Amino acid sequence: MKLSLKEKVSYGLGAVGKDMVYMLSASYILYYYQDILGVSAIAMGFILLAARIFDAFNDPIMGIVVAKTKTRWGKFRPWLMIGTVTNAAVLFAMFAAPPSIDGKGMVAYAAISYILWGITYTMMDIPYWSMIPAFTESGKEREGMSTLGRSCAGVGSAIVTVITMMAVHWLGGSDERIGFMWFSLIVAVLFIFFVSITCINIKEKSTVNMETASVKQMFSALVGNDQAMTAVVAIVLINCSVYITSNLVIYFFKYDFGGVGWYESYTYFNMFGGAIQILSMMIFYPLLRKITENVKIFYICIASAVIGYACLFGITFTSMKSVFILFVPGFFIFAANGVLQVLTTVFLANSVDYGELKNKRRDESVIFSMQTFVVKLASGIAAFIASICLSINNLKSEEITEAEKSIDFSLSTDAAARLGLRMTMTVIPVIGLFAAIIYFRRKFILNEAKMAEITQQLKKG
Repeated sequence: MKLSLKEKVSYGLGAVGKDMVYMLSASYILYYYQDILGVSAIAMGFILLAARIFDAFNDPIMGIVVAKTKTRWGKFRPWLMIGTVTNAAVLFAMFAAPPSIDGKGMVAYAAISYILWGITYTMMDIPYWSMIPAFTESGKEREGMSTLGRSCAGVGSAIVTVITMMAVHWLGGSDERIGFMWFSLIVAVLFIFFVSITCINIKEKSTVNMETASVKQMFSALVGNDQAMTAVVAIVLINCSVYITSNLVIYFFKYDFGGVGWYESYTYFNMFGGAIQILSMMIFYPLLRKITENVKIFYICIASAVIGYACLFGITFTSMKSVFILFVPGFFIFAANGVLQVLTTVFLANSVDYGELKNKRRDESVIFSMQTFVVKLASGIAAFIASICLSINNLKSEEITEAEKSIDFSLSTDAAARLGLRMTMTVIPVIGLFAAIIYFRRKFILNEAKMAEITQQLKKG
């Protein structure tokens, strides 16, 4: 029996809610604790790096726990609901840090709450994606639900990316701490509501033997598959480059682009970038694929991103009176990032076929488990690099008087600090992208001709 529209919408809403929560934490936790609460940037960098690495290793453990669960409600929904409620509570606590805590106490509060957030998020994220085979019947239907879930997750991420700073200023006025507290509460409540709909309307129709890969299995599969290793290294380098910029762009708008209404310009930029990124995945990539092969598209995207970063660096030395001038480099960077997300997944999939031919075994689940691991690792490394930039350049919030509110906010940060910020969010990502393309060009051999050859050999057995 095919899934109803009600079931599809219910599953999609869960993805919207969980990625709203994820994006709020991933994009604003460093800004909240470092810029608003005054926690040392280096301390936050270590916390975010350690927590993300721990979270990446925690994924396989949670997978094993879910796989061994047996209840009258199934193995997935209980953990999905428990993880959602606890994660929502921790999210609110994380963005509602008591103002009475300061110094080392605030560092400890940030560390404990962020690590707990990662643990509880994994608690609901693993069963959310793993439950698809339990309520679908055919491979095509499962593929469709996976696509629906990923698409809705993108919607949730986009919503938070676009509205956060506007909502924070609307809810808290000039007090961003209060604004983040109330906004995180709204997101947490929506998260519980959306996932509750998922749990109520999605019934587990079958018992599924859930495959989980240990960290040892992940690395063993990579050691024996040089093409998977190449794709993974490329993903780490590319994502580190992109995440460094995304971690620092809010500081760029607040301290460099400036203006009392800087958060409005920041919102417009994110809105434009999100739209371009979605279009690049849905339209630009299919168009490029019609005229050339994936490896060449990869090189085109890297070139596009480098051009975008070069333009952005140049534009920062102009007056930057309008945010719309930043749409030009933004187009090249966001479009490239959207297509690269698709390509790296394709390259990993191709490496599975290559590994099957080379090692006489198909490590599909292991290889794709590694993708989650390396994305989280890249996120932690990028946050650490961004924190070093903030610490060196002493980018932090300053009290301003009513008279100063009419002055360009960027004047509160000196020229050297602004230059350091610009170089970290443009030059370092370019270095990372060049490293990715050099390594990829030397190591990756799975072009279309090679894949056609591998496919033929696999068919012959």
